[in-house]
Amino acid sequence: MRSLLAALLLSAAPLGVQAQEGKPLAPVTITEWKAVYGQIETKDRIAARARIGGTVTELDVTEGDTVTAGQKIATVVDEKIQFQLNAIDAQIKAYQAQLENAQTELTRGKDLMSRGVSTNQQVDALQTQVDVLTNQIASGDAQRRVIIEQAAEGDVLAPIAGKVLDVPVTKDAVIQPGEAVATLGGGGFFLRLAVPERFATTLKQGAPIDIESTAGATVGKLAKIYPLIQNGRVTADVEVSDLPDSFVDARVLVRLPVGTRDALMVPAAAIETRAGLDFVTVTRQGASELRTVVPGEHQTIDGVDMVEILSGLSAGDAVALK
Repeated sequence: MRSLLAALLLSAAPLGVQAQEGKPLAPVTITEWKAVYGQIETKDRIAARARIGGTVTELDVTEGDTVTAGQKIATVVDEKIQFQLNAIDAQIKAYQAQLENAQTELTRGKDLMSRGVSTNQQVDALQTQVDVLTNQIASGDAQRRVIIEQAAEGDVLAPIAGKVLDVPVTKDAVIQPGEAVATLGGGGFFLRLAVPERFATTLKQGAPIDIESTAGATVGKLAKIYPLIQNGRVTADVEVSDLPDSFVDARVLVRLPVGTRDALMVPAAAIETRAGLDFVTVTRQGASELRTVVPGEHQTIDGVDMVEILSGLSAGDAVALK
């Protein structure tokens, strides 16, 4: 029935079809594409960590917030620090009281020595006591500054500018030094691919990549190919100028160039569909005839929408362009 229908259509086609004879068909080299999924990732993914252990008294960010580098995102308080500071202050006050008494004794000793009542040895001992207490006060001040700085390290700062991806803690939670308070992503967005290793040798750095995202079709550039193969896959990064950044780790359909092959291509306008069959008009010795063809995928070549012909035509056929 299919052959009969094709014959009837051919017989019904007018013999004097107004068509322009094109160049004889010749195989052209086309790119083979492999459809894979890529993930939208940030170039930098860094955890903002607590520098001291304690209780999270303030938590100023949540997932999706945008932060700047150095911005305070949380506060961790260790109540023992205040107790240590109070102990140091009390110790410094005790040393100051002892220093005042030692300085009074030194002044009295120098006066007695000037009148010949006291000796140089006694005055030197009093001077040594004053120097020791002065140094103890200076040591206490240094320890106090260390504790104050330790308390200031309770402020958790954003290490980079970017978006908050994850906040694994809550307010009033107890955390340890070095524990992550939030995970930040920054430095721009790129597309990371995991390509089967059989295509590793066909990937070329700098090759154009077709991308289908929620914002529409766009083109990226294969920026980096990693040499380490993991789980039978090659990791590659694609730079895209207008990549959507609403969701990190979102999957995006990508078409990779994995090779080339020869194919017969005709303009999409040269294909005519009748009763579910596809035809192409071919001119031979000034006469036109319809050929039943099986079209393949579309390709854009030099700005023209071209269709691959799988069967029905051969090299050397002159396709009529209407």
